[in-house]
Amino acid sequence: MITRTFACLFLIAGLPALAVAETPKVIHVFVALCDNATQGIVPVPAKIGNGDDPDRNLYWGCDDGMRQVFKRSASWRLVESKRQPVPATVLERLIFKHRQKDVWLVAHAYRGAEMKQMMDDFLQGVSGVAGPEILAREGEREVNLPGSGQAHFLAFIGHNGLMDFSAPFPKNQRGDTPVPVTVLCCKSHSYFTQGLRESGGQPVLMTSQFMYPGSFLLHALLDGWLAGEKGDALRERATAAYARNQKISLKSARGVFVTP
Repeated sequence: MITRTFACLFLIAGLPALAVAETPKVIHVFVALCDNATQGIVPVPAKIGNGDDPDRNLYWGCDDGMRQVFKRSASWRLVESKRQPVPATVLERLIFKHRQKDVWLVAHAYRGAEMKQMMDDFLQGVSGVAGPEILAREGEREVNLPGSGQAHFLAFIGHNGLMDFSAPFPKNQRGDTPVPVTVLCCKSHSYFTQGLRESGGQPVLMTSQFMYPGSFLLHALLDGWLAGEKGDALRERATAAYARNQKISLKSARGVFVTP
């Protein structure tokens, strides 16, 4: 009887471990496509500055854009791509899976004219506002990926929309567990850092100057973050990547970035 009771208790105690699956680590990346017509930018060639065309856009389809950088990466594998035609708010969503770790990356390409909506969605995610889960398929495996409000890392890449308009930073709903966040746009430190902290974000890399927000910066940053690096180590990753891409000195590149 003692043996049977012990066996039953052992089986019951083991059930929760079998029934509860680990939540995958998820990164959400928000990109507002470069758009000469609606954003306060120095105009770029029309071909890469059309905010309705993700395939050729400076921040998405070009060599240094989000889609191309991560598609050719040795560390990430494209799992799924979903397209929507204009006038949809999000024209393309990509899901990548890290090749060595159970980490997923969801990248959202917002139509250039939808910068305000993108900013609102990004800041809501930082604050912890629950968003819809995303179903991803990896072969026969189905995975429910948390929305941006439950993300483990958040990034925004593109033009600094706060130079064109004001946007409220939502109230922190994350409590005492801030989410790591980076904003890769011109002068993001002075425009975003304080508000992100108040909303529930932990800025890990920001910028102090006008700069080029190529997605190679995010790739380098995530390599370090996934390796457990912090502070100056992450800044040096971005510095090296920026110096290499822009063909400038490490000293000049280092001045672009801030680790608050």
